[in-house]
Amino acid sequence: MARTAVLGLPRVGPDRELKFALEAFWAGRDDAEALEATARELRRAGWEQAAAAGIDVVPSGDFSFYDQMLDTAWALGVVDGETLEDYFAHARGTATRPPLEMTKWFDTNYHYLVPELRADQPFALRAEHWTGPLREAAALGLMTRPVVIGPYTFLRLSKGTKPPLSALVPVYAELLRELAAAGATEVQLDEPGLALDDVPAAEYAEAFAELTRAPIDLCLATYFAPADPVVFTLPAAELHLDLVRAPQQLGAALRAVTGRLSLGVIDGRNVWAADLDVALERIDAAVAALGTDRVTVAPSCSLLHVPYSAARETGLDAEIRPWLAFRDEKLAELRTLAAALDGDRDALLAPARAVVSARRTSGHTNDPAVRGRAGGLSPADYARSAPFPERHAAQRARVPLPELPTTTIGSFPQTPEIRAARRDLKAGTLAPEAYERFLRAQIAEVVSHQEQVGLDVLVHGEPERNDMVEYFGEQLDGFAFSRFGWVQSYGSRCVKPPILYGDVSRPQPMTVRWWQHAQSLTEKPMKGMLTGPVTILQWSFVRDDQPRGETCTQLALAIQDEVRDLEAAGAFAIQVDEAALREGLPLRRADQDAYVRWAVDAFRLTVATARPDTQIHTHMCYSEFNEMMEHIVRLDADVLSIEASRSDMEVLDAFAGELDYPNEIGPGLYDIHSPRIPSVEELERLLELAERRVGRERLWVNPDCGLKTRGWAEVRPALTHLVAAAQRRRAAVRV
Repeated sequence: MARTAVLGLPRVGPDRELKFALEAFWAGRDDAEALEATARELRRAGWEQAAAAGIDVVPSGDFSFYDQMLDTAWALGVVDGETLEDYFAHARGTATRPPLEMTKWFDTNYHYLVPELRADQPFALRAEHWTGPLREAAALGLMTRPVVIGPYTFLRLSKGTKPPLSALVPVYAELLRELAAAGATEVQLDEPGLALDDVPAAEYAEAFAELTRAPIDLCLATYFAPADPVVFTLPAAELHLDLVRAPQQLGAALRAVTGRLSLGVIDGRNVWAADLDVALERIDAAVAALGTDRVTVAPSCSLLHVPYSAARETGLDAEIRPWLAFRDEKLAELRTLAAALDGDRDALLAPARAVVSARRTSGHTNDPAVRGRAGGLSPADYARSAPFPERHAAQRARVPLPELPTTTIGSFPQTPEIRAARRDLKAGTLAPEAYERFLRAQIAEVVSHQEQVGLDVLVHGEPERNDMVEYFGEQLDGFAFSRFGWVQSYGSRCVKPPILYGDVSRPQPMTVRWWQHAQSLTEKPMKGMLTGPVTILQWSFVRDDQPRGETCTQLALAIQDEVRDLEAAGAFAIQVDEAALREGLPLRRADQDAYVRWAVDAFRLTVATARPDTQIHTHMCYSEFNEMMEHIVRLDADVLSIEASRSDMEVLDAFAGELDYPNEIGPGLYDIHSPRIPSVEELERLLELAERRVGRERLWVNPDCGLKTRGWAEVRPALTHLVAAAQRRRAAVRV
C-alpha cells in the first residue's frame, strides 16, 4: 500500500485556543508557561488525531506562535533575543521598535513576517525549534517528520541585501545533522519558492547536493504552482508536487524522479470534498510507473489553510454540509485513496461519488437569473462615463477638500462591548431593537471622535460588521457560513471564511441604512464602505466547479447594486476595498495576465455605473505593485489607498516610475497591526517621503488599514498625530 502523509496541520486550535492563549499572554493575564502549555496540548492533539486517522507520516516543527518565517529567522539567528517577549517584539513591534514587514504567503490569505537580511548576514542555529517538537512527539510514542522552510524559499521571501544561497548551506546542514541525532529519519524541506519564476537552477542543485550529505532523507516539498524543472533532477529521497494546482507536472516527474514521489492530490487550501476518482487517476499513473513503495498520497500543501472538522457544522444546510471536507475529512480521504489502491474501489468510493454527483446536480449551485445577467454584459458595462480628469474636477466642485485630505480606511475598534452585544444578539438575550440602538450609538461616537480629531472624510466605523467579507456574504445569496471554520491569518488573528457554494446575487441593500444614519450626524462627507468582488472571492472558500473569473463577475454585479443604492442615497465617496487583489496573482508570470484582467474588470464593473462626481476609493493590502502597475492604473479608482508604512514608503516607487500613476493615492502612514502609537514627527517624515515620490497634489493621508483590531487608547492619539502631521505638511514648502 502507498503511504500517506500530511505536510502540515492547523495550529490555532478547533476553538481558537492558541488565539486566546496568545492574547492572554500579551495582556499579562497569563505567563509564558501557560502559553507553552497550550501549545503543547495543541501539538499533541494534532499529532494523535492524524495518527489515529491512519496517516503514516505526521509533521512536527510546523507549529508556530505567530508565523513560520519568523520562526525560521529566529531559529537561524537572523533576529535577536532569547525570550518569548523578544520573539513577539519582532512580530508586533514595541514602543521604540517597529515590527517586521508583513505580507502574504504566496497567493494565500496567510501572512508571514519578512526577515531583513544583509550580504554578510551571520547565522547561528537554534535547532531546538525543530528537535524539541520531534522529541516531544517521540515521548508520546509518535515518530514525526520535521518540517523546515528550505534555504531558497527563506532567502527568496526575505528582504535586504541577501547573502548567496551557499551561505545558508552550512547552517542547514548542521540542522539536518542535529535532527538525525535527535531521532528523525527524514525531513520535509519546504521549498514553495521553487514554484516561482527565475529559480537559479544550477545554484540550487549545488546547494541541495550538499545538504544530501547529511545522514537523513530529504523530502523536497513544492506547492501552489508547477515546480521549476530543476526539482526533477535533484537527489531527493522524496519529491512532493502540488497536483491540485498543477496536475500537468506529473508526467515529467514520472519520467525523471529517482526516489519516492509524493502526490498532492487532496486540495489543502479549499474545503470541498474531493473527487476521489480524479485523484486516483493520478495515483494510478504514479503507481504504474514507480510501484506503490515509491508513492506517497498527500494533500497539495499544509492543512494550515483549512478548518478542523466539517462534522461539527450541524447548523449548515443539510444538503451542503456533505460537500465539505475540513482537516478531519481530508485525512479520511487520504486513507480512502490509499486503501482503494488495493481494495474494492466501488465500495470504498461510493460515498464520495454520491457527494460529488449531488453537488454537481444541486439547484443550490445554479441561478438562471444570475447567469443570464452576467452573460448579457458588453465591454461598455465595464467603464465609467468620464475620464479621471473630468471626474476629479466634478468631485472637487461637489465637495471641496484641502490639500493632503485626511481619512481612515473604514473600520474603528471592535471593542469588547461591541463583541458582547453581537454575542448577546445571537444568543437571544439582546433584542434586535436594542442591538440597533446600541449600534447607532456606537456610530455616533465614532463620528464625533473623527470630527474632534479633524479628519476631512469620515467613515461610520463598521460596528455592525463581524468581518469585512463575512458581513457581506451573510447578505448575499450563494453563501453558507460555518460556526467553527476558523483558520489562522497571522498570530492571533483568525478568520472564518464564507463558503461560496452557488451563484451570487444581492436580495436587498446591505449598508445603506447605516451610511444614512452616519451621514445624518455630520456635515462632512461620509464614505460608503463596501468590500470588492475580488476580495470577497479571495477571502472565501470558493466553489471549484466553475472558473473563478465567472464567480467574480457575479460578485461584481451584486456589489454594483449596492454602489447604485449608496449613490442614490446621496453618498459622495464610496470605497470598494480590494485588499486582496494582489494576493490572488498567480505565482508564474505566464499565468498572471489573464487573472489580472478579469480581476480588474470585476472592480471596474462594480463601480462603472457611478456618476463622475461620485468619488470611488479602493484599498489594497501588503502589495508589491511593480509587476502589475499597468493594471493598477486600469482600475481607474479616483483614490487608491495602500499599505506602505512598513516599507518606509518604498512601495510608492512603483507609482513614481515611468508609468507615473495618474490618480490620487493614500499611502498608509502607520502600521495598524502593531500596538505602537506613531509620533507626529514620524508621520510627518513618512508623509514628506511620500510627497517626494508622487507629489502633494495627489496625496491623501490615512493609516495603512482599518482600525478594528486596535483599541481606542491607541486609535485616538494615533489619529490625532496623523492629522497634526498633515497640517504641518500643508504649512510646509512643497518638496
